[in-house]
Amino acid sequence: MRFSRRRPEEPEINLIPFIDVLLVVLIFLMLSTTYSKFTELQVNLPSAEADKLRERPFEVVVAVAADGRYAVNQKPVDGRSVETLTLEIAAASGGRSDTVVVVSADALAAHQAVINVLDASRRAGLAKLTFAAQTGAAAPR
Repeated sequence: MRFSRRRPEEPEINLIPFIDVLLVVLIFLMLSTTYSKFTELQVNLPSAEADKLRERPFEVVVAVAADGRYAVNQKPVDGRSVETLTLEIAAASGGRSDTVVVVSADALAAHQAVINVLDASRRAGLAKLTFAAQTGAAAPR
């Protein structure tokens, strides 16, 4: 009697289920990934294209320097507090409630310094505000 000896079958790795699982994972990752388009915030300061300035007989010009100092009608204000600025703006307006406050802030001035001017104008009872801007030709690029 002859017994034949069979060779054991060699195991095979079936790649089709593996590829199916990888495809599903790839689709999941593509759908769940968020892409950020902006990594840096580009800010361009505004410039104005306007006609000739209108004459305003009752206006107070408040200048804000880059380091946070204030000047009301070209007169420097002592201190940087809102209360001091309120008193200076109220004195410059002469008690008139129809006075227009023109805020002329440096491009590098802190936003808080401009907000202080707005708050001081509100405390002084002046509701008409405007901002000074550069003309388009003089705007820095």
